Amino acid sequence: MSFLMDDSRPIFVQIAERIENDILEGRLPEESQVPSTNQFASFYQINPATAAKGVNLLVDQGILYKKRGIGMFVASGTKSVILEKRREQFYEQYVVTMVQEAQKLGITADQLSEMIRRGETGR
Repeated sequence: MSFLMDDSRPIFVQIAERIENDILEGRLPEESQVPSTNQFASFYQINPATAAKGVNLLVDQGILYKKRGIGMFVASGTKSVILEKRREQFYEQYVVTMVQEAQKLGITADQLSEMIRRGETGR
């Protein structure tokens, strides 16, 4: 069975995100070798070309680099690059949307801040 949980997003994007998550969580440290596209394909039961597309997406972003004849590696400084990218995505996907919805509902900035604080405590 495949690991993929989100049918609305391309598989190669999910592969790239999995690799990024492994980097952020320390399972793939900077300068470490990442599994081959064939290993990804076998493990996740997907086409090797799809796995390669996900890996190449990260190569294009400078997160991974290729050592000729050896394989793909995590670039130095990558964790901070991923964090910045994810923070910007978080802002665009959640914060902007939340503020727009709050404005429609007449929720003030102070009320919104209070709601966020309540959310942090789980009450």
